[in-house]
Amino acid sequence: MKVPKEYKDLPLVPESVLRKRHDLDDLRRKNQANAELTKKGQVKKKGTYVVKPETFLAKAKNRQNERTRYQRVKKKGMMKRASNKPVEKSRDIRIGDEEDEVETIAYQANSVGASMVFAIRIREDAGKIPKEVYNIMAQLRLKSPSTGVFLKYDAVTRRHLHLIEPWVVYGQPSEGIVKDLLERKSFGNVRGEKTPLSDNTILERELGNEHGILCMEDLVHELNTVGDSFDTVSKFLWPFPLSTIHSRFEKEKLALKQGKDYGDKGEAIDDYIKMML
Repeated sequence: MKVPKEYKDLPLVPESVLRKRHDLDDLRRKNQANAELTKKGQVKKKGTYVVKPETFLAKAKNRQNERTRYQRVKKKGMMKRASNKPVEKSRDIRIGDEEDEVETIAYQANSVGASMVFAIRIREDAGKIPKEVYNIMAQLRLKSPSTGVFLKYDAVTRRHLHLIEPWVVYGQPSEGIVKDLLERKSFGNVRGEKTPLSDNTILERELGNEHGILCMEDLVHELNTVGDSFDTVSKFLWPFPLSTIHSRFEKEKLALKQGKDYGDKGEAIDDYIKMML
């Protein structure tokens, strides 16, 4: 067959490219058809999910137990296992390469007497959170799992933390941990937007004139000493995004199973924060 002159100068398209174009056109048509059916509600999810009756009974029992716990704490003002006095504990730490080279150190296992605590929301897979518990967490700005905030530890905050204790871990962090948190995970609320605090000019512009905070060292000092501008600084700081502990080693070997490790850790909160940084 003789090719007309007007088609002789046209570039030839390889057959593989034509086939690929044809397959993409088919895929595009199928996706468009599925999208139209989805809008009309004609596509149903495949498979069947069966829930055992024991699951409903267990969830109902957990809800009842949580309701009882919440009312007891609300009436008493503190958790049953909590104490109004400082609790001292000790632990062994390795100081050398040999296993027998250990040193026993004492630490405070609760936050009684502290001026400031760092609270972390945990247990993201613990099921539906009761409404009254969620309202308190929203008031403390703990709306998302694996986020942490600095809180002034007064009587009101202590009562709130006891009411939501099964869903949080909290304690008094050391000055070094506060500095690490601010240097590695800090964001500021600048005109309603989440802004990384990567430059001291941001702190100087937002907090310098009224509160005298010009750099990261000033921010660390204000939080550790719970100064006059603590409330303003803590609200300026966006809730700290921390890493979620998911691996089997971290949950079993480090005893960080959901629902097992929660509540007031005192000075031991440093180790917990280090694992989530």
